[in-house]
Amino acid sequence: MLSADPPQDDRVMRTRTVAACLALSAACARTPRPVIPPGPAEVRAVWVVRHTLTEPESVRAMVRRVAEAGFNTVIVQVRGRGDAYYRSRWEPPPPPLAGRSGYDALAGTIREAHRRGLRVHAWINTHLVANADTLAQDSSHLVYRRPDLLAVPLPLARELYHVDPGAPRYLEALVEYARANRDRVEGLYTSPAAPEVKEHVYSIWIDLLERYDLDGLHFDYVRYPGPDFDYSRVALERFRDWLAPHLADTVRGRFAALEAGDPLVYTDSFPDAWERFRRQQITELVERIYHGVKKRKPGVLVSAAVFGNAEDAYSLRFQDWRDWLRRGILDVACPMAYTDSTELFRERIRTAVETAGGARVWAGIGAYRNTVDGTVEQIDVARGLGAAGVVLFSYDFMARQGGMRPGESYLLAVRDRAFAAERAAPTR
Repeated sequence: MLSADPPQDDRVMRTRTVAACLALSAACARTPRPVIPPGPAEVRAVWVVRHTLTEPESVRAMVRRVAEAGFNTVIVQVRGRGDAYYRSRWEPPPPPLAGRSGYDALAGTIREAHRRGLRVHAWINTHLVANADTLAQDSSHLVYRRPDLLAVPLPLARELYHVDPGAPRYLEALVEYARANRDRVEGLYTSPAAPEVKEHVYSIWIDLLERYDLDGLHFDYVRYPGPDFDYSRVALERFRDWLAPHLADTVRGRFAALEAGDPLVYTDSFPDAWERFRRQQITELVERIYHGVKKRKPGVLVSAAVFGNAEDAYSLRFQDWRDWLRRGILDVACPMAYTDSTELFRERIRTAVETAGGARVWAGIGAYRNTVDGTVEQIDVARGLGAAGVVLFSYDFMARQGGMRPGESYLLAVRDRAFAAERAAPTR
C-alpha cells in the first residue's frame, strides 16, 4: 500500500483496484466531450516550479508579477518528486514544508491568484518520483516503502528480477544506473504497469480535485523514461498475463517452460506487442483519470505537458498524446516544443493543431532556451497556427532573467512585445 496516512492493508488496496476497473469500464461507455477552455481568446500561462511555493512571500510575488506581465493562468507544480506541495492524504511534504502544518502552499496560491483573476492549474509529475542525486529524506517516501513499484531498465532486468526489492542492493542499483545515465533518464520512475501505481496516482488527482478550488489539473511525466524501461517484475508478469490469452496452447506451454530460465522471454520474443502493452499502460491511466475528473467536476480542465516531437513520444516514451486528443480523453495538450529554432517550433505545434484543432492546444515555449525576441517570435508563430494559447517555461527562469535593456525584466519585456496590444482578461 502506498499511502502513509491513513494506513490500509493489501485487501483494501485490492478492493480499490477492482472497483477502479469497474468504474473505468462504466465510464468508457459515456465518454464526456472535451472541455474547450472558456474565457479569453488566448490563454497566456506560465509553468511555476515547485520551489516558488515554499514561502507565502514568494507565492504573493509570483502572482503579482505574473498578473502584471499580462498572463492569465498559472500551472503550479504540486507534486514534484513523489512529494506534496499541498496538504496530501497520500504523500509526504518536501523538506521545506515539513512540520509547517499551518501553511498550505497550494491553498495560498489559489487564494492569491483567484483574487487577481488568474486561473490555477495543479501540475502533477506522474511517474518521475526521485532525483538520482538527492533521494527523499522522508522514510515514508515511496522509493523506500515500495521499491518493488519502481521502473527497472533493461540492463538491470535479469539481475534485479531475482533480487528482493527490500534488499538495499535493489534501490542502490537503480540509483547507480540513473546517475550513470543522467543524459537519458531524469531519475527514478514508478512502473506504469503496476496496478498499485495507477491507483496511487489516481488517488492523488482525486484528492486534489475534491479538496481544492482548481480550474484545471495538469499531467507531466506521464510516460516511460525511454524505450529500455520498464522491466520490473510486476511489468514483466503483467505483460505475460496480458499476452498469454492470445497465444496458442502449445505456444503458451513452451514459453512457460522457457520463462523459468529467462524472465525476458516474452518481451524479447514479442517486441511489437511489448510496445503496444506499454503504450496501453499510459493511456489507461490518462483515460481513467479523465473520467474520474469529469464525473466529479465536469468543468475542470484536464491538460498534459507532452513531448513536442510526437513520433518520439509515441515510439520511445509510449506517450500517444495524439490519440488522447482524438479520443477525447484529454482537453488540452501542451507540446513542450523547447527549442531556439523557430522552424522546428512551428513544425511541432502544427502537428498538434492538425491533430485536434487549435482550440485544444497550448504551445509550450522554452523561454529558458530563448532570448525575449525568440520567445515573442514563437508566441506569434503559435498564434498564426491557431493555437488557443501559450505556456512559457518557466516563471522561475523569467523572474530571474533580464530583458533586452539594462534593468528590464524578462517577464515585462515579453508583456511589452507580445501582450501590449490588449490586456489579458481574467479567465475566471
